[in-house]
Amino acid sequence: METRVLTCIGCPLGCTLTAVPNGESYDITGYTCKRGLEYAKKELTCPERTVTSTVRVSGGWANVVSVRTASDVPKDAIWRVMEAINALVVPAPVKIGDVLLADIAGTGVALTATKAVAEK
Repeated sequence: METRVLTCIGCPLGCTLTAVPNGESYDITGYTCKRGLEYAKKELTCPERTVTSTVRVSGGWANVVSVRTASDVPKDAIWRVMEAINALVVPAPVKIGDVLLADIAGTGVALTATKAVAEK
């Protein structure tokens, strides 16, 4: 294990966090709020991200609809998630909040629409 420097994305401050190895864990410094500490712990053990993208739409006024994962997915699953998104085509109409895939790429996370697309 080595010392890691992270930039917190838990709030707009963007604190610089330092994680120094201490046995099997880390001593974390530099955070100004509780979210920073939680972010660092999560990032060091199992990093996760929210994925945003677009999905193709058939029969709609727009060719694509913007989407996002309902919660974070493991960072090592992002390529599988993107492959599933790229293979997906949904029929219009699409409403904001529609679940387009209930369990994307076996992550247990739903893929939801963030825009509405009406039928032609």
